[in-house]
Amino acid sequence: MALDIVIMAAGKGTRMRSALPKVLHQLAGRSLLQHVLRTAADLGADGIVVVTGHGAEQVEAAVTAPHMQFVRQMPQLGTGHAVRQAVPLLHAEGTTLILNGDVPLIEAATARALVEACRGTRLALLTVALADPTGYGRVVRGDPAGRAADEGGRVHGIVEHKDANPAERLIREVYTGVMAAPTAHLKRWLAAIGNDNSQGEFYLTDVVAIAVADDVAVVTVKAASETEVLGVNSPVQLAELERRLQRQQAEALMEAGVRLADPARFDLRGELECGADVEIDVNCVFEGAVMLGDGVRIGANCVIRNAIIAANAVIHPFTHIDGEALGVRVGTGCSVGPFARLRPGAVLAEEVHIGNFVEVKNSTLAKGAKANHLAYLGDATVGERVNYGAGTITANYDGANKHRTVIGNDVHVGSNCVLIAPITLGDGATIGGGSTLSKDAPAGQLTVARGRQLSLAGWKRPAKKR
Repeated sequence: MALDIVIMAAGKGTRMRSALPKVLHQLAGRSLLQHVLRTAADLGADGIVVVTGHGAEQVEAAVTAPHMQFVRQMPQLGTGHAVRQAVPLLHAEGTTLILNGDVPLIEAATARALVEACRGTRLALLTVALADPTGYGRVVRGDPAGRAADEGGRVHGIVEHKDANPAERLIREVYTGVMAAPTAHLKRWLAAIGNDNSQGEFYLTDVVAIAVADDVAVVTVKAASETEVLGVNSPVQLAELERRLQRQQAEALMEAGVRLADPARFDLRGELECGADVEIDVNCVFEGAVMLGDGVRIGANCVIRNAIIAANAVIHPFTHIDGEALGVRVGTGCSVGPFARLRPGAVLAEEVHIGNFVEVKNSTLAKGAKANHLAYLGDATVGERVNYGAGTITANYDGANKHRTVIGNDVHVGSNCVLIAPITLGDGATIGGGSTLSKDAPAGQLTVARGRQLSLAGWKRPAKKR
């Protein structure tokens, strides 16, 4: 039996007060729509139809997924009108699951339960009981004559908040905007709905009353938590949902053994895989794909993106690691920071030390190498046990092209040196402090390249004119 998923993503999101379409606003490092598409992908749908409208070109350019197609709703005349646009792309038979692009945290298990409740023959609604149901459509059950008083009976309709009478507004069970319906029935129901309501819109919820009139069973599935069905309509709601999600992610990590100094001051905006006995201090942000080996310690106020950090490495406070597409690799027992920066292509072998205000980009440092302060290593290959002095840089860019610096094993580079690439420093070489090298330095020798020091007797410093 075919499963189609329709994702409604056409709304303007006026309350967001942003030029960015609402469904493209970020939650934990992904757009709202990307979260919903991940859930859809987990369900193995035969087809995914995303209904766009406001900012359609921007939305359509921002996301991709297998078996996904776009349709546009122009103008936006309500939720029922939105789903109508998808009808030509739906299979003739099977089940259609309807999701919302601004309800990002629905779990795949919940959506799957809804599809199973539908069975291809029944209308299944996802509902939740809210302490404050303001703004949501109320699930109306029981005898129509006293429907607000009986919330345990058969569903016979959904009334939108704007159209609800005082008694109906007391109902706490609300429709979440997620439903699963027999596709053949849904097509017919969508064609039958009208817009005789306070907004003059075509409400998708009107299909419930039509299904009841057709003697099609209407069933409900309760959401596992309020969080997974909360929508985003404003920056305040987005921030609230961010904190809920971050708390969930923090608790999952702690249950797996990770020690978080304060779960309220932790942000995961991608994927984080942790070994045993990992410790993470406050105000750390993880983005992209990050792997932390056994015994890794992350100091306060670090930002780490697209990196693999091996066992027992210590990342000291205020360190910034951003691997972008190339990634960053930090070896076993390394010490990085505080205030260090590792950029794409940085690869540190075991027991490398990168100290404060050191930047490493597209460079490899072999076992035991050290750059302890105020240095830059770009496009360099550094051997074992190298000591790289404070204030030393690789001058790797000639204005048009990048060039590589090769530093052999056991090299000692003094402070405030400039290594003009391409250049090679042989094994065991010593470079005198303050040298600017534009030629290779022989192995095992002292190389110095700096002006001769002069002291001028009788010289006087200029005095200010009065």
